[in-house]
Amino acid sequence: MTLDIITSDALAPLRHGFFGRQGGASSGIFKGLNCGYGSSDQHEAVAINRGRVAGALDLEPEQLLGVHQIHSADVVIVTDPDAPRPSADAMVTNLPGVALTVLTADCQPVLFADPEAGVIGAAHAGWKGALSGVLGKTVDAMEALGASRSRISAVIGPTISQRAYEVGPEFFDAFVAEDPTFARFFAGGEGDRMMFDLPALGLHLLRDAGIESAEWTRNCTYSDPDRFFSYRRATKAREADYGRLISAIRL
Repeated sequence: MTLDIITSDALAPLRHGFFGRQGGASSGIFKGLNCGYGSSDQHEAVAINRGRVAGALDLEPEQLLGVHQIHSADVVIVTDPDAPRPSADAMVTNLPGVALTVLTADCQPVLFADPEAGVIGAAHAGWKGALSGVLGKTVDAMEALGASRSRISAVIGPTISQRAYEVGPEFFDAFVAEDPTFARFFAGGEGDRMMFDLPALGLHLLRDAGIESAEWTRNCTYSDPDRFFSYRRATKAREADYGRLISAIRL
């Protein structure tokens, strides 16, 4: 089956993609292109899936670089593609011939590019990482490699949308305590529940970091089970585990 690869003109001409779940070798609850070795899926199936992603980017599987994601604001500047993977939630590089990747299943995958400077970035931005500043710190790290925030484009890929992201009052209170203006990212739900707009927060934080070219692909992971994996949907269905989507960009 053909891979489902979402791209954005904002990141052109660089090779990149937000990969959906179609076209993979996994089965069962992981059916499709599960790229997470951290899942309980068969290791061999994940390896095949990652190989197909690498092939789509004209790379070998070992050239797909990632980090151990921990919902932090930590950013790694990649200077040695063979170095051990650290714990972090974003990467930037100016090295050709490698792809920066992030894994998600409702959190925001964000790809960055300054083609003129030859600098790229990739960030995993759930609500914790976003609130901690991972997006702005990714931009800072790109600038350290010679990028200009006036030229950087950033694209948020498939993530959970507001209509599917129900939270409690304690979640709302934590956000408003951080910044009272963040109340605008919440809408009323049933009872004391509220609906949180994660991609709107992401776009706000990107623009606040000086990124004028920032957009969301407008794909909801929760609402499209045939196309995307979703942690929240799997949890609601009481499934034992869930697949991980991969997003990648290369010079």
